[in-house]
Amino acid sequence: MDIKETNEFEQVDINAFIEPAEISKREEAEKAEVFTQKQRDLLNQIMPLLLQNDKERYELFLNRIIDMENIAGSVAKFPSLLERRELAGGTRTRANLIESLIKHKDDGDRMLRLPSKAILGKSLLVTKTHTLSDLAKFAKHLGPEYDSLSKAFDTETNMSMFSLLVEDVYLNLISDSDQPIEFRREWALSLLLLWEHWNDQASENIAPILQAVWTARRKLAPAFGTMMGTSELLLISMQMNEEWIRFIKEKMGDTGVTQAMEEFLFGISTEQIQTLRTILRTKGIPAIGRDEVSKFLGEHVKADAGLDYRDFYSMYTVRRDNARARGRMHLEGPHKTLEDYFIQFVTAQNKEKQNNDTFAKD
Repeated sequence: MDIKETNEFEQVDINAFIEPAEISKREEAEKAEVFTQKQRDLLNQIMPLLLQNDKERYELFLNRIIDMENIAGSVAKFPSLLERRELAGGTRTRANLIESLIKHKDDGDRMLRLPSKAILGKSLLVTKTHTLSDLAKFAKHLGPEYDSLSKAFDTETNMSMFSLLVEDVYLNLISDSDQPIEFRREWALSLLLLWEHWNDQASENIAPILQAVWTARRKLAPAFGTMMGTSELLLISMQMNEEWIRFIKEKMGDTGVTQAMEEFLFGISTEQIQTLRTILRTKGIPAIGRDEVSKFLGEHVKADAGLDYRDFYSMYTVRRDNARARGRMHLEGPHKTLEDYFIQFVTAQNKEKQNNDTFAKD
């Protein structure tokens, strides 16, 4: 196949870059859908650029894609989580799988209690996330004329990361017995759909909002003042969509939500925020920058996380683990993350809208 000596390329299908023998392997894995159609379109744009500019790296990515689609074929062979199946332990249906997720009360790690298909699919999603990120970096290095392509790969990387994050949120909310049972069943069904396909409607709707908040918080670097976060919230909310503004208006009076928001904004725990607040008040210091937080606390903290998808997920897991620990030990402070509270709010809003629509039809 001839590649033009220019930066202009025709749209081509990725199959054109894979040998016939490998295409047959891909066809076996087709129904697993490693990449969305949008991601495939992006791959079709970047593969010719890889082949022209760095043949060695092109072959590396090509082999990685083939390997992922082979793994996807293995994932697809596992029994569907949405259909009735006769397994060694008895009959498994979607309904009894949902009920088992709701009834499970163990506070420990659930990994060995999750379906094998979920675990293998999650590993595939992590690999895809890293691959999309690597392709974004390659596009960026090609020059400013490919910035839009790089940003498109960045967006897909973040969407994949948010699918991992949303899995955690669903598991947290499902196990919360204080939540309405119909909500818990809805989250459990959404989790099964996520495990089955590793793409999720909640991720697509909520990810851009949380990503925008995360990006906005970076612009508020020196605003550690009284640590109350009021001005920060106002600045962020002015840039957000209506759903986020409703969330702020309706839920910021809830102490748990307020504390979870402060943890998200400042990048440190509620306990560290309280300690820092006391130190600043005692010393009469009006404000400090993020780079001074560790010095005042007397311990290293990563308050100044960047925009990398790994930073976002890493700091989420810290907040998640802290929230779970407070819940187990009945300590003060948020027992949920901001992501938990926000998805909970969105679910309630959607349910209310559905009920109102039903009532209007009647």
